[in-house]
Amino acid sequence: MEITSTFENDQEIPVRYTCMGLNISPPFTFHYVPSAAKSLVLIVEDVDATPAPWRHWHVFNIPPATTSVAEGTVPAGGTEGLCNNHTFGYEGPCPKYFSGTHHYWFRLYALDTMLDLPPESEPDEVLNAMQGHLLETATLIGTCKQS
Repeated sequence: MEITSTFENDQEIPVRYTCMGLNISPPFTFHYVPSAAKSLVLIVEDVDATPAPWRHWHVFNIPPATTSVAEGTVPAGGTEGLCNNHTFGYEGPCPKYFSGTHHYWFRLYALDTMLDLPPESEPDEVLNAMQGHLLETATLIGTCKQS
C-alpha cells in the first residue's frame, strides 16, 4: 500500500498546506489498497512536537475503494475525528510554534473492519479500536522548518 501527494517522501510540505498559506489539507492518492480492506484510516501527526505526537488530523472509516482525495476536503464517506486540542478539521504545520525542522507523518491504515465510533472520537480511541484489525500501513513523511 502507498500514499502519495504533491510532495515527495521526506521533502518539504508546500506552504499552501501550512498555517503560513491556506492551511488546507494536501491532495492524496492511495495506491495498492489490499482487497480485503473494509475501511481506511488517515492520521497526520507531527512526531517532533511537544507533546509528541501532535495529531493534526484524522479521518476514519474511509471507503477502501478511495483512490484520491482532493486538497482541502475530507475523504468522501470518511468520518473526521477530533484533533488539535479537541477540534475538527485539518490543521497544517505551523512553524511559528516551533523551531528547527519537524517531520509530519501522513499515515494510511487499511483495516479488515469498519470502526464503530462516533465522529467525536480522539485519535487514541481510533488507534485502540484498530487493534487486531490492521492489514497494512503506508507512510508519507513531509517536513516543515522555521524560516
